[in-house]
Amino acid sequence: MVGEQWSRVMATLVSDLGDLTIAEDAAQDAVEVALTTWDASGVPDNPGAWITTVARRKAIDRIRRDKNRKNKSEQLGRLESRLDATHPPTGPDQQLMNDEQLRLIYGCCHPSLNLEAQIALTLRAVAGLSTAEIASAFLVPEATLAQRLVRAKRKIRDAVVPFRIPPDAELLNRTRAVHHVLYLLFTEGYAASGGDQLVRSDLCDEAIRLARQLADLLNDDAESYGLLALMLLTQARKDARTAADGSVVLLADQDRSLWRQDLIEEGTAVLDRGLRRSAVGPYQLQAAIAALHCEAPVADETDWPQIELLYRRWLAIAPTTVVELNHLVAVSMVAGPQQALDRLDASRLPEALAEYGPYWALRADLLRRVERYNEARAAYLIAAEHAGSGPERQFLQSAAATIEPL
Repeated sequence: MVGEQWSRVMATLVSDLGDLTIAEDAAQDAVEVALTTWDASGVPDNPGAWITTVARRKAIDRIRRDKNRKNKSEQLGRLESRLDATHPPTGPDQQLMNDEQLRLIYGCCHPSLNLEAQIALTLRAVAGLSTAEIASAFLVPEATLAQRLVRAKRKIRDAVVPFRIPPDAELLNRTRAVHHVLYLLFTEGYAASGGDQLVRSDLCDEAIRLARQLADLLNDDAESYGLLALMLLTQARKDARTAADGSVVLLADQDRSLWRQDLIEEGTAVLDRGLRRSAVGPYQLQAAIAALHCEAPVADETDWPQIELLYRRWLAIAPTTVVELNHLVAVSMVAGPQQALDRLDASRLPEALAEYGPYWALRADLLRRVERYNEARAAYLIAAEHAGSGPERQFLQSAAATIEPL
């Protein structure tokens, strides 16, 4: 419940204060109070308003203690006027809240920051992801990521970066970082980097909600539609990804009757809307791949040749190691596991992705399929060591255990 309210509370506080650091500190203080208080007294009827009120009081305390704050009187006046309202609202105006959250996202994605700093800061400030979760998404040590966040917040403060939706002339260019942020937020929710659950539905729902807002704001931007379509088509399969005991179920083994047809239909319609607008971009290509998976009534009828072609187009646009790795999955289904394994060994991937769990999982699967069982078992165990969530780790360990050493 607390996690669901984080972005709303942060958006409100930043709107009140214009200061990201003190807003985050006050929000964190309020969350800690909520976790203690609600455990004893129960969750209030309006948890978001409750946390926001406490956070405003915590912010007032922090500002009063800061003797060097330049705009102290102005910030205190805004906060106190909201707390002293005669008839405080039971909940924020939804359109106002949507705008405040988009302003917060675009402020964190200001061009004075480099792209990685923009993304990390937004995932922390808007989504409330922990430093460890963001570090996992970036494939960097937690300490490195923590330093980036400190530097990014200091730069925003010193440059007096405005938290606003940029004018039309800047809007599309600034949106590239926003797309990446929402994509990583959804990815962290759909395949959690840590914890006991494979899926964090709260993060998936939040990413989809923000992607809808962005698509509405940029109603002629094809990639915003592509991103939303990708999320919807991927989310449609969520309920089939785990068994009753919480264990992982691979795509090929999923019960497709559990896939949500309403999300598939909506995602396909959104994708079509985007494809009619401009040249195809990476998110549209990913959404098209997801749509092909959703269209197959059974795994054996998946159109792998078309998926492989789409991956090749994606590689031409964004030749990253992760895209290259995913392309080899499609290659293995079209040309066979041995050809995919040969291409894997001849590529830059073994060195570049040596600490990346999905690389070892794919390698293990290819080795198993070409009957190199001892090597497959070892690769599964390495993949398990790099797994994020408990269910993923258990799946990989079980896969290794089913292979008898020769």
